[in-house]
Amino acid sequence: MNRVRLFIAALLFILCVPTQAVEVIMTGGVALKTWEKLRGPAAHDNWWANFVRAATVQMDMTRRKKPGEKIVWIVYRPSYVTRGKEDGKNYVSMIHQQAAKRGVRLVMVDTAAQAYAAINKAPSFGGPITSFYYFGHSNAHAFMLEYSNDIIGASTQWLHEDDLAANIHRNAFAPGAICRSFGCYTGRSMSGKWFKALGVHLWGNTEATRYHPVSNGCLPMGNGRWVK
Repeated sequence: MNRVRLFIAALLFILCVPTQAVEVIMTGGVALKTWEKLRGPAAHDNWWANFVRAATVQMDMTRRKKPGEKIVWIVYRPSYVTRGKEDGKNYVSMIHQQAAKRGVRLVMVDTAAQAYAAINKAPSFGGPITSFYYFGHSNAHAFMLEYSNDIIGASTQWLHEDDLAANIHRNAFAPGAICRSFGCYTGRSMSGKWFKALGVHLWGNTEATRYHPVSNGCLPMGNGRWVK
């Protein structure tokens, strides 16, 4: 009888222990000013840190609400290397400093394949992914990790909606995980494909997103509707 009681007590203890949680923040790369200057009115990415600053705003918000939550920050490195050379600054070092300041685990990636692997590995740092945020260039069908850095107005590294199921482990995400894309147009198609592939909703905007609010410590704004 005592053994049964001990077993039940141990089982109840395990069930009552709070599940560890991991927040994943993915940051895409910035464009080169050399290319942007040739695009006329369509030029943007004037500030190298738009996506980086948006990520740190989200981190600060999480730290205020959940001080102990594990945060994994995935950053597409090559674009910050080349933009840094263009501007004469070490942006990769600055990103490392921001990660260290906030106590987050920084994972620099050089390819989309490495980005997929980083998402799948994130639960090993503390538990299933309970929240996911993307800050970077995108279109209706893909997160464009690289955009207008290798080739003007084009992407060479991306996470496409049709590749999600084959590359991201569905069980990496906790049921009901909060996922949100602050890229442009994600809500038009990718949000729906994300749910079909991973079983969790991805909030995305139906139009372009604007990053000017991040300089004031706010998250980017969407011109259209937020949908999932």
